[in-house]
Amino acid sequence: MDEGALPCEVAVEPVALGGEADGAHARGRIGYRVAKRAFDIVFSATAITLLLAPSIVLCIAIRLESPGSPIYSQKRVGRIGADGKVVTFDMYKFRSMYADADERLPELQEMNEADGPLFKIKNDPRVTRLGRFIRKHSIDELPQFVNCLLGQLSTVGPRPPLPNEVSQYDEHAMRRLSVKPGLTGYWQVSGRSDTSFNDMVELDLKYIQECGALTDFKVIARTVAVVFNGKGAC
Repeated sequence: MDEGALPCEVAVEPVALGGEADGAHARGRIGYRVAKRAFDIVFSATAITLLLAPSIVLCIAIRLESPGSPIYSQKRVGRIGADGKVVTFDMYKFRSMYADADERLPELQEMNEADGPLFKIKNDPRVTRLGRFIRKHSIDELPQFVNCLLGQLSTVGPRPPLPNEVSQYDEHAMRRLSVKPGLTGYWQVSGRSDTSFNDMVELDLKYIQECGALTDFKVIARTVAVVFNGKGAC
């Protein structure tokens, strides 16, 4: 549903707490955002440093199996900007499909197994042998630590959707875009591709309501387990 497919900081009406309580709430949110960004910078910089050598080896392996760049770049939607417009960025992944995957997408549309605006096929013929392994264990997403370091992603948050998916969102689903997207989140540790589009939306909105430092650390810990067992990958 990613490659080859054509609040934290909640942008909704604030809750009126009143007086000193309101001020304390605002300061708490600002403190959380600052701490979260600092953690994103340190965590992503450390990950990039530790994973540099293995990443080079993986890039060579990807290139040997199939021609084309081992790094895949795709436009994704970040969040709704202050002007109300959709903000996009280039999200990076290790290429898990053959280089002509985007061109072959139209011929596979009738095989789509996802609901809503999503596209996914469990046995997508465009995925390489190595690609199946790195997708199952989310290794293909490691280059997104660069997006995290640049501030386009956070460590935890809703997954960034494709522009054509957002064009099909209703008002309820658009609330996913009220916060910065993340490398991992409630959806990623709750079944991933085994869940429906509506489930994904509800999980993301649940995170938006519950987000905080402790919540983020719990999601990161659960993500480690998901990466190892590969459950729900597509």
